[in-house]
Amino acid sequence: MDAGVFILVILAVLVIIVFAKTAVVVPQKSEFIVERLGKYHNTLGAGFHILIPFIDSLAYKRSMKEEVLEIPPQVCITRDNVSVSIDGVIYLEVRDSKLSCYGIENYYQASIQLAQTSLRSAIGKIDLDKTFETREAINHQVITAVDEAALNWGIKVLRYEIKDINPPPGIMAAMELQVKAEREKRAEIARSEGERQARINMAEGQRQQAINVSEGEKQKRINEAEGRAGEIEIVATATAEGIRRVAEALEGAGGMDAARVRLAEKYIAEFGNLAKQNNTLILPANVADVASLVAQALAVVDGVRGGKSFAQTEYVAPPQASTGSGE
Repeated sequence: MDAGVFILVILAVLVIIVFAKTAVVVPQKSEFIVERLGKYHNTLGAGFHILIPFIDSLAYKRSMKEEVLEIPPQVCITRDNVSVSIDGVIYLEVRDSKLSCYGIENYYQASIQLAQTSLRSAIGKIDLDKTFETREAINHQVITAVDEAALNWGIKVLRYEIKDINPPPGIMAAMELQVKAEREKRAEIARSEGERQARINMAEGQRQQAINVSEGEKQKRINEAEGRAGEIEIVATATAEGIRRVAEALEGAGGMDAARVRLAEKYIAEFGNLAKQNNTLILPANVADVASLVAQALAVVDGVRGGKSFAQTEYVAPPQASTGSGE
């Protein structure tokens, strides 16, 4: 190989090296920081760029995508002096690549450290029981604290989330007992409320039943009284009508003869039933003298017809009483 060819090869290699050093392709959602002679010169966006050899250099490369940083577990002390181990994740994004390069040495480490200190401060203001209930408030406090400091770094903190809260084993056991006791308390309260409501319902039902029974009994008695009153009224009306008709019959032609015949029939019929009721009999002295008995009864009737009262009629001696055994 002669000297001319060797020089051409050397020149080609130098051109390739220089082109590789000066030609830059920036990916999408990325920015490159260019320094010229050690001083910030330009920020390159996505695309193809040519630098001046040996003068311009790529100092930093920044991704503009959202990034996730793991926050290592750390021990925090609550307001009631309980040590808990807490870890989390933080989501951030580079908004100004120049500030992220020249505003701080390592924004990753700075964000993690600031998140940890902010978390310890937030946990120290609340009790252990509240740490599980106020995660959203704790996350907001950490985001606010880190985001205020990150403004000078060209960083925007988007979210912070607590992953795990791990109290000591003894505290965990005590909390489980507390939760169990609270659940048993709520169950007992619910059971007692159910029994109380059941008793109230039963008492109300019994009260309503007693009211209904009393109302029914009251209506029954009213109906029975009205029925008895109506019955008495009907019987009285019928009796009065019967008496009126008897009086009219007695005033009419043949009324007295009919009364005599009726009295004789009733006497004979009742006399035949005397021995059927009991063994003690009350017999008139003249059992066979039916006519005299009928005459005595008619004398009373005649006295009433003649305008005399029963007390003004002539007194007739009662029949003699005798006892005997009926067979």
